Amino acid sequence: MVIGVLALQGDVREHLRALAECDALARPVRRPEELESVDALVIPGGESTTMSKLAVEFGLLEPVRKRIAGGMPAYGSCAGMIMLATNVLDGRPDQRGFDGIEMTVRRNAFGRQVDSFESPVEITGVEGGPFHAVFIRAPWVESVGAEVEVLGRVAGGDAAGRIVAVRQGNLLATSFHPELTGDLRLHRYFVDLARAAS
Repeated sequence: MVIGVLALQGDVREHLRALAECDALARPVRRPEELESVDALVIPGGESTTMSKLAVEFGLLEPVRKRIAGGMPAYGSCAGMIMLATNVLDGRPDQRGFDGIEMTVRRNAFGRQVDSFESPVEITGVEGGPFHAVFIRAPWVESVGAEVEVLGRVAGGDAAGRIVAVRQGNLLATSFHPELTGDLRLHRYFVDLARAAS
């Protein structure tokens, strides 16, 4: 099982390290030929408009779309969630993504960098209690299609009830950054999902 991490921009090293700690062979993916050698893909947090532009420039946009449409497991955190969405609100007009999960996502929904926060989030299918979620200029999910399972919502505060974790088949997305916490449960969940798909 080889899991790639889209290495165009964002917190690539943190995801590579977390996957390695889950006993997965993890590799950075920057070129279409590197994408061909992986069984699954993590799309990291970062800046979604920059990631979109670089995916086009590096010739990865269409290859990733095709692999995802063909059933390749993928997990997107924060900007990665935006890249996996079929519809993005408050994005740039030329912003493009991988159109994997049937959902509408709002960019920077929780506010700017100074509004970043941490909150416990219960994740369906992930045992061990609430996940310590780190939100940095994070999106939230406004709506989901019939095939999308909502796995987690914000519990309290002004954003209570907002959707922050979803799954559609082999695709997983969170609006927060598990790679920054040292809690490997979501990475293990994705590795198990990817292994089951193979």
